[in-house]
Amino acid sequence: MFKGSMPALVTPLKDGKVDLDTLKKLVEWHINEGSEGIVPVGTTGESPTLSHAEHGLVIEEVVKAAAGRVPVIAGTGSNNTAEGIELIRHAQKVGADAALVVTPYYNKPSQAGLIAHFTAIHDCCTLPIIIYNIPGRSAVDMSPATMGELAKLPRIVGVKDATGDLSRVPKQRITCGKDFVQLSGEDATALGFNAHGGVGCISVTANVAPRLCADFQNATLAGDYAKALELQDRLMPLHEAIFMEPGLVGAKYGLSVLGRCSEEVRLPLVDLTDGAKARIKEAMRFAGLIN
Repeated sequence: MFKGSMPALVTPLKDGKVDLDTLKKLVEWHINEGSEGIVPVGTTGESPTLSHAEHGLVIEEVVKAAAGRVPVIAGTGSNNTAEGIELIRHAQKVGADAALVVTPYYNKPSQAGLIAHFTAIHDCCTLPIIIYNIPGRSAVDMSPATMGELAKLPRIVGVKDATGDLSRVPKQRITCGKDFVQLSGEDATALGFNAHGGVGCISVTANVAPRLCADFQNATLAGDYAKALELQDRLMPLHEAIFMEPGLVGAKYGLSVLGRCSEEVRLPLVDLTDGAKARIKEAMRFAGLIN
């Protein structure tokens, strides 16, 4: 059910407020461009600076706009277990297909704490859960052994792996089983990730280049790595350019160049420098997205 290219969807803003009309248009565009799922209100969706009401509203509107055509994997992570339970229950109530739950950030739980946190969230609802392991931001790394323990729970179905360590994929195949859904959280290494046994990517770049990212993922899943390599070569400058500065800011700028979304972000994030903007435009030309 969860595979291929899935954009970590930006949350469009207009004059400081969530721009629901543009949000709905982005969902429609991504589905038409071949995205296999939509992932709202992760970090790329500016979840840290959305209010709880906005967070819930974005999930609800994305579910309505997707209308069952592709799965919606709602970001419901928190470093407060009680808050995470509240978020995932709301996502289930409004019809999300699954939840993306990040390892608790800043308070650095032990591996036993991670098991307790994810077990409590698992037991509070009936949604499938994808673990989001991103030690570079959360300051805690879920080990393959811990993930294997959690994979024994019926609704812990996969991982978004942003460790950048491609050896994690086979290690997690051993501890979690071959049917455990492994999704890359890092665009630049997504080809190698799938070669090791991954089945898709929750992608920042797919915000700007959904068709290319979808074609790239489909090529890897079909075993056509020659085609995938060709597409990866076209996309690599864009992967790099988007992340010169915070990735969601780069993604919104790229969307603004395409006329699909404003550049507006919330503090503490700020607009890109002129140098980063030039690099993104150059990479978009190289990928064939603009003239």
